[in-house]
Formats: sequence, structure tokens, C-alpha cells
Amino acid sequence: MIKQLKKFTIRMIGGANVATIIVMLLVGYSDRLNPVDHPLLSTAGMTLPFFLLVNLAFMVFWVIFKWRMIWIPITGFILAYVPISIYMPINPQQTVPEGAIKLISYNVCAYGGKIKHDGFSSIRDFLSREAPDIVCMQEDVDTWRRFVFKEYEKFLPYNDTLVIIEKRSCYNALGIHTRFPIIRRERIAYESKNNGSAAWWLKVGDDTLIVVNNHFESCHLDSVDRHQYKLILQGEMSRDSARAESKLLLTKLAEGNAKRTPQIQAVLRYVRDHSQYPLIVCGDFNDNPISYSRHAMSQVLTDCFVKTGKGLGLSYNQKGFLFRIDHLFCSERVEPYNCRIDNEIDASDHNPLLCWLKIRPKH
Repeated sequence: MIKQLKKFTIRMIGGANVATIIVMLLVGYSDRLNPVDHPLLSTAGMTLPFFLLVNLAFMVFWVIFKWRMIWIPITGFILAYVPISIYMPINPQQTVPEGAIKLISYNVCAYGGKIKHDGFSSIRDFLSREAPDIVCMQEDVDTWRRFVFKEYEKFLPYNDTLVIIEKRSCYNALGIHTRFPIIRRERIAYESKNNGSAAWWLKVGDDTLIVVNNHFESCHLDSVDRHQYKLILQGEMSRDSARAESKLLLTKLAEGNAKRTPQIQAVLRYVRDHSQYPLIVCGDFNDNPISYSRHAMSQVLTDCFVKTGKGLGLSYNQKGFLFRIDHLFCSERVEPYNCRIDNEIDASDHNPLLCWLKIRPKH
């Protein structure tokens, strides 16, 4: 009787492990779903770490109690290799070639900084130390404090800011600060109240490099939403309340995903129309690695972090909301090296993304 019960229990746990793997794979490949057609399902990618941990727990269980069954979770990890390598790639350190360009993409939180910091001074000193060739900023509010340009001009001579929205209740802008002459700027048209994208044409040696800086639609989670989410994670909310709040959060995430889709597609059209130039696309995508936004862009361009980065690369640093939502892509004529997220500077709710990029010669 005990032997039969043990056998039944093993089968049940094995079945649960297989079921977990199936859901993990569905979640891992959910970035193929268009959020306009499948808004709620498009949010599933955020849960991939949870299923990876559950599958890991099954692996530990089998090692302890039935090591011959360990093939189940191992098979699951093998089948999920693609989404795992996107979510947390492991690449060796590369040797940066001579003549490579150092680029930083950074949502600077309107230079407001965190409560204990002077945001602008911290960011200026960070950029001065890093000595980048190109800095793409989101929430770059220089238009109301012109001394920012004067400070950046000390080490980045060419500066430009595009105001997206200017209201008393809301202000947003995209900026570029660079060592290279700015040829021109183009706004990429798409519908959005507070966000936007723009392309800067830079003169880099004998080449024209197009840099597309983006701040795509957010999920519009306010401070109350974030607080409620943390309570859910901490288990400090009743089951009914947690269910209701989870549904509300998922609805907002789904709406944000659906609004971002035509924005991503507009940028992709611009990229295709200018494919004869070396091209970089970066910025605050407001979307995690297992998302339609990142996947759609990666079908046309190279994801620099996935190809050359390592680890989770958490670019959004608010407690309870640790995700990589800032991304960098490049065209075929640009080779990326050592893409990483800097988590030491603490001047914004985002961490900056850094990468070396080498423009290949024309054929």
C-alpha cells in the first residue's frame, strides 16, 4: 500500500512538473502574440522568472527524492533555451575594437533624482567619468533649465532636445548629447499623449549614423497601483482584494502593451525605410524582455544586450518592479560589444544602459 502510494505521488509530482514546463514554454514564447489581438496574453512574459524558479525547485526535489526523474526539469530548461537566453543571456567579455563608439541610453527621470540625491549633478558626473560618444536620454527636460546644455558642452559638444509634451501636469522630452555633429532631427509620427520617438542623423567620420531614441507608452501605473502590487507580492492582502487588484494591474499592463504596438511598428517602418544607413534604436521601451515590443524589433535589428550582455540586466530599479525595460538594437552595419546595465548610479528610477558599437565599412 505504501509503495503504491509512493508511486502515485511520484507520478502526480511528475505530472505537475510537466504541466509547469508546458506553461513555462507558452509564457516564454508569448512574445510572438500581437497585444492588439491578445492584450491580456501579451503580459504573460513577465511571469517567466516564476516558472523558471518552480522548474528549478522540481529539479532540487528530484535530486533529493528521485534522481532518475531529473530529466524532466532538464528537458524543460533545454526547450526553453531561447526565452531564457533572451531574459538573462550569458555572453563572454569581448575585446572592444579601436574606433568603436560608446553609447549610453538613460531615462534620467526629468533630472529630479531620488529624494536623497541631486539628480542632475549625479548624472553629469557619471557621464563625465564614463566619457561616452553618444548619450540618448528620455525625460530629458533641458528646455526649462538651459544650464544643462552648458554643463554637457564641456565634454559633449553637440546637444539637442525634442520636447514631446509640455504641460503643467506633464512634461517629457527626448535628448541627445554627443561628440559627433548633428546633421538633422526627425520626429517619428505615431499616436501618444505623453511619449514619442525621434531620429537624429549624426556625422561619424565618413558615415551618417542614424540614432533613434524612444520613450514608448508606459503602463500608467500610479503610486497606488505600485503599492498594491507590493502588498500582493508580500502576501499582505486578502485573497479577494488581491484577485481584484491583480485584474486591475493586468488590465493596465494589457492596455499599455496594445498602445505600444503601433508605436513599435512606426519605428520599424522608419528603420526599414532607412536601411541603407548604419542605424541604432534605443530607449525606454517600458516593456520586459519577453514582450512583443522587444521581439518585433529583434526581427529586424540585433538586440545588443541579448547578443553581448550577461545576466538579468535590470534597468528599472524600483522595489517590486525589477525588469529590463530599456533596450538597444543595431542594424547589420553596426557590431555591438559588452552591452551592460550600470546599477551603481542611483540618480533615477532607471539604470543606464551602456554599449560599445563599431560601424562596419561599406561594402
